[in-house]
Amino acid sequence: MKFQVFKDGKVLKDFSLIGVTLFGLDRIPFRSSKNVTFKDGIIECKTKTAEPAGLSLLWPIEGFGNVILYTTRLPDREQPYILNVELARAKLMEITIKREDWSAFEEKENFADQLAETQKLFIETLDNINEPAKASMLADKCLVKAMKFSEQLAAKNAELVFNIRQQNRNFTRSSIGCGINPKQLEDANYLKVTFDMFAHVSIPISWAKIEPVKGEYDFSELDRCIEILGKKRMLLCVGPLLCFSEQSLPDWLKGYSDFEAIREVSYEFVSKVVTRYAKYIHIWLVIGGLNAYNYFKFSFERILDITRTACLSAREADNRSLKMIEIVHPWGEYYAQDSDTVPPLVYIDMVTQAGISYDALGVQMVFGKNEQGMHVRDMMQISAMLDRYAPVPKPVHITSFGVPDTNDADKQKANEAGFWHKPWDATQQAKWIETFSIVALSKPFINSITYSALADSDVNVLAGSGLLDEKFKPKKSFTSIAKLQKKIIQKN
Repeated sequence: MKFQVFKDGKVLKDFSLIGVTLFGLDRIPFRSSKNVTFKDGIIECKTKTAEPAGLSLLWPIEGFGNVILYTTRLPDREQPYILNVELARAKLMEITIKREDWSAFEEKENFADQLAETQKLFIETLDNINEPAKASMLADKCLVKAMKFSEQLAAKNAELVFNIRQQNRNFTRSSIGCGINPKQLEDANYLKVTFDMFAHVSIPISWAKIEPVKGEYDFSELDRCIEILGKKRMLLCVGPLLCFSEQSLPDWLKGYSDFEAIREVSYEFVSKVVTRYAKYIHIWLVIGGLNAYNYFKFSFERILDITRTACLSAREADNRSLKMIEIVHPWGEYYAQDSDTVPPLVYIDMVTQAGISYDALGVQMVFGKNEQGMHVRDMMQISAMLDRYAPVPKPVHITSFGVPDTNDADKQKANEAGFWHKPWDATQQAKWIETFSIVALSKPFINSITYSALADSDVNVLAGSGLLDEKFKPKKSFTSIAKLQKKIIQKN
């Protein structure tokens, strides 16, 4: 399968493939995504299957930004497809599907005119498909209009449903939370903002830090954190207790090869932590990211087994609090590169079908870095992805969401990591946070959203992602969250 790439009606001779994935049914990535190359204006995709495939990649849209876009699933053929045309086709198809899902047909006249004009442009594109250069230019114009329309549609639908949820008093002060850095809690200004703004905070935990030597525990940092926060009337979420990424595991454990031994020490660690803090914690994030982080290369059966072990250990130590499991990178790009991982929705379905006892599902959505799963996406894509979690038979929480306020940090360059409408700055960060929050909280199955970091810090996944700067001065993004929090509190 080949795609010819145009810019301004001319074949592109120089083009960087960023965020590239080949996918099949249900947008599950193919393992052959690494076999995608660009040469002489052609993207060539070599798949190991005869089934139709789609291509996703970071794509610049004039006046909109650099975001991940998809083609539809297409059959192999010798003649190259025109990538510009296929991206426009896929976005129009997504608009059609979401209008039907959201029953969004009662648009105002000018709104309906925008869609009609976009559709007319695409028909004109198809009429000129035998003239690739002309078709690509028409497709580019069509895509610009389609992106703007899709964003307006997603925002309009979100605001409508959000207002209904608000009128029905579906929100509480703890509906919006924030991740904290235990080391920064010692600062009086940081502490004051935490207490004044949030009734729900998320406390990170690291097995590597707590048990650096087998059987020897260092709870000093967590003890201090609980001492400060535990006496307040706050909803405390702690975790993930278990995460099988390389950096989260203690060095002594990395040498283990016997699954039974790994499961046993995992059980002991979860039990130790939960027993110690049970009376203070409302939500235990018992295991996080096992869909993507699998240091020990567990099989499907063992992934389920270790998930069950974590949930069982936490429940036996504390039968009062909520037990949550968490997925990361919900679009599942990592699956194309690592055969030991599981697509996100497949993992959740496996856990549910296996009868594992958990109370809630956490989902991370952090964007703005040139790393797998963190390239920027448009709001309709985000809204559509959240909709895919509606059938999950448990409440859903956004356990971490965020974007940066800078393009200058490592791996956060706008042309490589992507950006939304304009390159990231304090204003764009604030606008994105406000829009995302409304979109997420408009979903009836989402119980809470938690911003990734209260303040900037070198330990954050994204540089410049905090609501406060490093001196704990509020940014525009802080004001956005504060306004939304006030809106929710006043109504309830």
